[in-house]
Amino acid sequence: MDTITIAGRKVRALRHGMAGAPGLEVWGPYAEREEIRAAIVEAGKAFDMRQVGSRAYPSNTLESGWIPSPLPAIYTGDKLKAYREWLPAGGYEATGSLGGSFVSSNIEDYYTNPYELGYGPFVKFDHDFIGREELEKISKAPQRHKVTFAWNADDVAKVFRSLLETGDAYKFLDMPLTNYASSSYDAVRKGSKNVGFSMFAGYSYNERSFLSLGIVDPDVKMGDELVLVWGEEGGGTKKATVERHKPLEIRAIVSPSRTRRWCARRTKRAPRAGVPARSNSRGL
Repeated sequence: MDTITIAGRKVRALRHGMAGAPGLEVWGPYAEREEIRAAIVEAGKAFDMRQVGSRAYPSNTLESGWIPSPLPAIYTGDKLKAYREWLPAGGYEATGSLGGSFVSSNIEDYYTNPYELGYGPFVKFDHDFIGREELEKISKAPQRHKVTFAWNADDVAKVFRSLLETGDAYKFLDMPLTNYASSSYDAVRKGSKNVGFSMFAGYSYNERSFLSLGIVDPDVKMGDELVLVWGEEGGGTKKATVERHKPLEIRAIVSPSRTRRWCARRTKRAPRAGVPARSNSRGL
C-alpha cells in the first residue's frame, strides 16, 4: 500500500490482484472522485478497458474462485472472549447475518479453516502465529476442499418460472449476485448425506451458468453431480432480505475453482505479469 498520483491528485493505492492477475484499488477524497475516475477511464481506452457497472463486479469473484465472506470464527472459545467484548455492537461481527439451507445449533459448524478455503499453500510453519499449533494438527488430516458448483440450467429455470405461478415461489435468484446474507451456507448433499456448503452464488455471463463457490468433503470428486438445497428451512427466516418461499433441490456439477488451481501452480512458479484471470468453472 502506498500513495500514488493520478491526474495531479494524490490517492491511496493498494496492490490487490485476483488469481494472479495484477490489480489496483485506489481511494481518496470523495470530492475528487469524478476527476480521478475520468482520468482512469481515459487512460484505459488504450487497453480496451470497459465500464461494466458495480453490479457486475461480484461475478469476477465467482470466476476467479475467491470466497469472500465465510463466517468469522470468533464466536466461541475463552481465548477470544476479550476480543468479542472489545468489538463494537454495530460492527460486522455483531450485525452480520447467516443465510441458506444449512442449519445447525452449533455455530462452530459454520467455521472454516485456511485449507478448506484454498489458502493451504500459503500456510507456513517457519514462524510463530496465533493458531499455529491447531493448524499443524489439522494439516496432517484429509481436508475438505474448495470447488465451483455449476448449477443445472433446467433446475434454475424452475426458480424463475415459479415467479409466474400461483402459490409460494422458490427463493428468488438475484442477478448477477444471489447472496442475501452476510455469510451464505446452503447445504450440498450426496444422497441423504450433507457433503459440503455452497457459500457464494451468482450468474456468470461468460460461462452462461449460475455458479457458486463452496467446500466439499475430501471424497467428493470433480465431475460428481450433487444436490444443492436452495432456500431456507421452514420457508424462510425473519430476515428482511428473505421472502416466503419453498425450497428447491438444484443439481450441481462439482467443478474446479480458479484460485485453487492457481495456488497450486504458484508454489512452482510465479504467474506471468499481464496474464488475465479466466475461469474454467465447468472443467472444460
